[in-house]
Amino acid sequence: MAGLACAARARELGVQPVVLEKGTRPGGSMLLSSCVIWRYRSWDDFRAECPRGDEALQRLVWERLDDAIEWLESLGAPVVAHETGNPRTTGKRFEPMGLTETLARRAGDVQLGAALDDTDGPLVLATGGFQGSRDLVARYIAPAAPLRLRANPWSEGDGLRAGLDRGAALSAGMDEFYGRNMPDADFGESDFVRLSQLYGRFARVFDENAVEFFLGDVSWSETDLVQATARRPGARAWYVLDERALGQRVRDRTVAEMVALAPTTVPPDQLPFPTPPGAKVAVRVAAAITHTIGGLRIDDRARVVDDGGHPIDGLYAAGADVGGISTGGYASGLAAALVLGLVVAEQAAG
Repeated sequence: MAGLACAARARELGVQPVVLEKGTRPGGSMLLSSCVIWRYRSWDDFRAECPRGDEALQRLVWERLDDAIEWLESLGAPVVAHETGNPRTTGKRFEPMGLTETLARRAGDVQLGAALDDTDGPLVLATGGFQGSRDLVARYIAPAAPLRLRANPWSEGDGLRAGLDRGAALSAGMDEFYGRNMPDADFGESDFVRLSQLYGRFARVFDENAVEFFLGDVSWSETDLVQATARRPGARAWYVLDERALGQRVRDRTVAEMVALAPTTVPPDQLPFPTPPGAKVAVRVAAAITHTIGGLRIDDRARVVDDGGHPIDGLYAAGADVGGISTGGYASGLAAALVLGLVVAEQAAG
């Protein structure tokens, strides 16, 4: 999202950008997502949900997102739904392939299979985070076991490394990530949304050693539960559900419908520990990472800064290469990518 949006807007403003796409196709993980671009309706909600995030960057995204979404629509990007389905948020759902094709066409020069290289002009780091690198995930996030990847395979921290090589500072939240608890079985890109086990708030959650490890309230995004799972033995957990839990609804599906899709569903008497009272079914899940929350530190003009807060000449970042926006919680990664991509384009165009 970030790189394509930046290039498309920059070309509108008279700049001739080149997009160096590491992958075999444009669109990154945006193409694999549900493609809902959203913000909290209330600024106070945003701050409450992401209390350790950079307030200036949060304000930038929150104030500019509505206009940014209108810009996408003006390009002809296809909208699937004009509401998010969550009363606490506002935004729109786009068709992923149509949005990708629209932005790629407007971006112009998109070079596939290209490596990040030195440039004489401004350089925008928008490589999608470092979730694809087991080494970087182990260093900064430190899960109990390797995390399943629920994202494109090319976001391996190239932007993070390039920024650090040039003296960039790191943001807060380097140990945080957004993801989902998925069935503890093999899954492919087409399963990223379909098989998400997004009902942990209704379950009792145990680790492999029968420890019930998440006894407090689970957030609506369940990002906190996924991060907690990542730090339990094997980065795995058991969701144990009773009759009432199975009848709950999450968006347009019941919990029972989501459970039915999981290939790791077992009857309670097959749990590796004594059956909790009232249990009707259990699902073995594993933590999967979609994108990192920590990354390079930037200012409100998307300029990468050093440890002293001074901008590094000619170096910008957008998307998941930027850290510190949703620290302590969860906010739309696509929203931040879109807004920051447009901000960088405006800076490049002077």
